[in-house]
Amino acid sequence: GEGVERTFQTYSPLIASIEVKRKGDVRRAKLYYLRARSGKSARIREKTGAGEEGGSEE
Repeated sequence: GEGVERTFQTYSPLIASIEVKRKGDVRRAKLYYLRARSGKSARIREKTGAGEEGGSEE
């Protein structure tokens, strides 16, 4: 797939909800350098840690 960068107004009537699909670890605050990359070089290392998919949400 090909990533598309879009901006939306925060309170736009077109947006029903916002859902976080994945989280990743990066060492920079601004990720503008990813715009020029494609393929494996554009991947971000997935965040790993205990308790992300906790079972106590019931």
